[in-house]
Amino acid sequence: MLMTNKAVGFFQHLAINDPRSFEDLTIAEPKIKAHDLLVKVSGISVNPVDTFIRGGGRPSKLAHPKIIGWDAVGTVVKVGKDCTLFKLGDRVWYAGDFRRSGSNSRFQAVDERIVGRAPSNLSDDNAAAIPLVGLTAYESIFEKLEINWDISKNEGKKILIINGSGGVGSMAIQLAKLVGLTVVATASKSASVEWAKKLKADYIIDHHKDLVQQLHLKNIDYVDYVLNLNNLDDHWNEIAEIIRPDGRIAATTENHKLIDLQKLTKKRATFSWEWMFSKSYYHTDDMISQYRILNHIAELFESQKLKPIMTMTYLPINAENLKRAHKDVEAGRMVGKVTITGWEA
Repeated sequence: MLMTNKAVGFFQHLAINDPRSFEDLTIAEPKIKAHDLLVKVSGISVNPVDTFIRGGGRPSKLAHPKIIGWDAVGTVVKVGKDCTLFKLGDRVWYAGDFRRSGSNSRFQAVDERIVGRAPSNLSDDNAAAIPLVGLTAYESIFEKLEINWDISKNEGKKILIINGSGGVGSMAIQLAKLVGLTVVATASKSASVEWAKKLKADYIIDHHKDLVQQLHLKNIDYVDYVLNLNNLDDHWNEIAEIIRPDGRIAATTENHKLIDLQKLTKKRATFSWEWMFSKSYYHTDDMISQYRILNHIAELFESQKLKPIMTMTYLPINAENLKRAHKDVEAGRMVGKVTITGWEA
């Protein structure tokens, strides 16, 4: 029996103030593949990628509505024939697949290998904030920067997190502290500074000012790791100067100018990109690692080793509230994450 599938989507890539930037829709129930779950979505969040995709495409009208959204918490209502990880009724969370229809839909099909068990102690509004930023922070720190989970091996080591108050930064600060690193986070506005302090960053500096000078004033000559989450073009020369020999750098934001990797030559430093969607985009052999990562993050929340990062939420999920959430993110004043939960009958 097919179920009515409400969704929020658009037919044109428009500015968020345009009345047609999001529309309430009724669409077909997704068809699931062999490894897919059909999830009844109960909570979503908005990330910068949502605003870029909504506003950044060609202005011509689309033949079919585009449904975006890359964070969800919900309940499994169908399983594909090759599924082994989940069963009907399981509460799950995930960030989804960049090439498939998104989570701004009451029912969504998603490959179970990029889905995790949602933490039992987080409400939908708090759980929906985590998957994309949690996966990005986790993969950046433990896969790209190759930081060890053994605290004894991180003694005295420092990480600089550029943009510590955003969603990824909020998770990265907590994960870095969890494994014993000294954390230097950047924040510029008073609310952002207070948020970074709440997350227990050891030092806070302003990314609108010279990072090297600010670190030297705190008697820090080098850092072992850099996680750049904002404006790589502006910070590249500072990163190259402050990274320790044999240090590691990871970045999640694209550059608009050429990166001079020769600046790292004498230090033998390593630079890596992190894109959380890579594994599902290319169906890599290790795609199932996101299932394990999300389960591990759930365990960390349930053991209260991580704090929720949702700072704003709306109810219910509809075009009006998607517009509000996108405006919040585009305003550039957000700390933590904004979520939306529940569907109207």
